[in-house]
Amino acid sequence: MQAQAQRYYTPEEYLELEINSEERHEYINGEIFTVSGGTPNHNKITGNFYAALNFELRNQPYDVFVTDQRIWIPKKAIYAYPDVMVVQSKIELQEGRKDTIINPLIVAEVLSDSTKKYDLGDKFTAYRTIATFQEYILINQDKMYVQHYYKTEPNKWIFSEYEGEDAILSLASIAFQIKLKEIYNKVDFEQS
Repeated sequence: MQAQAQRYYTPEEYLELEINSEERHEYINGEIFTVSGGTPNHNKITGNFYAALNFELRNQPYDVFVTDQRIWIPKKAIYAYPDVMVVQSKIELQEGRKDTIINPLIVAEVLSDSTKKYDLGDKFTAYRTIATFQEYILINQDKMYVQHYYKTEPNKWIFSEYEGEDAILSLASIAFQIKLKEIYNKVDFEQS
């Protein structure tokens, strides 16, 4: 048997395909990957975190996005769809696009078995190439556990972890705190 040659796409080809697609896809340096649908727990966690952030920041100069908002990471040639993203106003868009943000301040990813290594490894490395990016939150969906990274100066990040329902996640780049029990409201760990 002979392996088929991998097809590589230009960013323009990817965007054309993505506009006409019913599914979401991420683009990583020429390759296209389907973004699978989340579990009920994944969606509950994402929704809870988004809703709390969106409510808290409603009268402040920030925009909060969930799931379907694409970002472009030019230094790594990646288009991605973070689970939750905060942008400090004004939103900056990729040149020539009306649907692709380039200036995230905060990104949160809800970890799944299929993406957790990528989210913590190469994806985090890619996000760090974005000048405006200051904070990264990784939320486990199998137990009440959150990993938090925030930038203190160029090339220096501080790591914190939170576990248990009474733990409080405190963000550094904006005034926002939330108990883990609020992030995990109505999550059934038996369904994980």
